[in-house]
Amino acid sequence: MKKILTRCRKPPEEFNQLFTERFPIHAVLENIRSLYNVGAIFRTADAVRVDSIHLCGITGRPPRKEIAKTALGAQDTVPWEYFPTTPESIWALKNRGVTVMAVEHSDQSTSLWNTNFTFPVAFVFGYELEGIDLNTLKCCDHVIDIPMFGFKGSLNVGISCAVVLYEALRQYMQLTGNQEIMLDNDS
Repeated sequence: MKKILTRCRKPPEEFNQLFTERFPIHAVLENIRSLYNVGAIFRTADAVRVDSIHLCGITGRPPRKEIAKTALGAQDTVPWEYFPTTPESIWALKNRGVTVMAVEHSDQSTSLWNTNFTFPVAFVFGYELEGIDLNTLKCCDHVIDIPMFGFKGSLNVGISCAVVLYEALRQYMQLTGNQEIMLDNDS
């Protein structure tokens, strides 16, 4: 069974040189207005060791102090790319063989709990108040949602991203047999 290093206290550039392997998971952010949410997503993406983040439309991008405040350095450890439109990002991913899933409540969506991911996979997250643009939804291979049981019908986009990315990581590790986690607390 392959062991994976999940935590290391080294400078970002040294960490990235030592551990080049990333999981085949991508996050696509469409028009996320809050730079603090963008920073939180960078931090989660670093924890999950995603392959990349695509920042689309008006989504803020580093360097920004608001992103850095919540990312706590993760903006320097996660590969990211900017696309003027989300469909451009999606087509770039699809050209690399990536399955693209929108995270959105709709009559087309299936529950996160009932979805088996195909890797590599990308997840599109949209602005909380408006959701994912209809043209973007049409470009996606699937639409999934996070089950909601409370009064509110949605979660903060940073929280939604964390829930979905960790479920993707869980499925990937189960699929590949990478279930033993090694923590390096002495580095």
